Amino acid sequence: MRIALAQMQSSTDPSENLTQVAEYTRRAAAAGAKLVLFPEATMCRFGVSLKRVAEPLDGPWADAVRTIAEDAGVVVVAGMFTPYGDGRITNTLLATGPGVAAHYHKIHLYDAYGFTESRTVAPGSEPVLIDVDGVAVGLTTCYDIRFPELYVELAGRGAQLLTVHASWGSGPDKLDQWTLLARARALDTTSYVAAVGQAYPGAEIAAQGPTGAGGSLVATATGEVLTAAGVEPELLIADLDLDAARQARDTIAVLRNRSDFAQYGKAESLG
Repeated sequence: MRIALAQMQSSTDPSENLTQVAEYTRRAAAAGAKLVLFPEATMCRFGVSLKRVAEPLDGPWADAVRTIAEDAGVVVVAGMFTPYGDGRITNTLLATGPGVAAHYHKIHLYDAYGFTESRTVAPGSEPVLIDVDGVAVGLTTCYDIRFPELYVELAGRGAQLLTVHASWGSGPDKLDQWTLLARARALDTTSYVAAVGQAYPGAEIAAQGPTGAGGSLVATATGEVLTAAGVEPELLIADLDLDAARQARDTIAVLRNRSDFAQYGKAESLG
């Protein structure tokens, strides 16, 4: 399976960002990719009011992404923002293309490193799988990567590829953490992990929030880095050996050997 990771640098203009989606998708399709992954906040970068740009899943921005995917004949997964009933928004992945019409609302919100995403963003609650040419793909967003139980759940439901779409905050050791977490989630699940982030936008914009650090990568089911980007905008192309991943899952067997800790009881486990 050939996939593409579009490490782009979103602006505050959703229309301008659609132009980037179209161009990266065209290039990915020309390279033979069946799936092209875009970062969290593809629609509009962080650091500005997102409520003003949020649109429903049947709105013009999402419809334009659907048209781009349909015209290219590939599945596109891209980050956008949708309105929520209590005045907040949802941090949403739109998945669209041949045989795919789905979305994922980010479950784990970024109430960390001095940010409080939950103040303006409502959490999702349901893990999401899509099928791309018979391959089960689990969707996750940014801060989700710090919560291995979500990835184990998706793998348990049959995911062979797990995607992470991020606008990772820059700072000391943050890129190392990103790479380590992606590789760890691959090992937790014996799955491929494709982790795509926003490019680093420079110090002035980076100071406004988690606006990207680069470092997009694909990790194999045994935790090796198959391909990785630097900090600048870049299109990564990766060929996934799903037979090798299945063999790793069967050989390492962490999913099959996983214990159900619920049976031990909280009081007993705490001593």
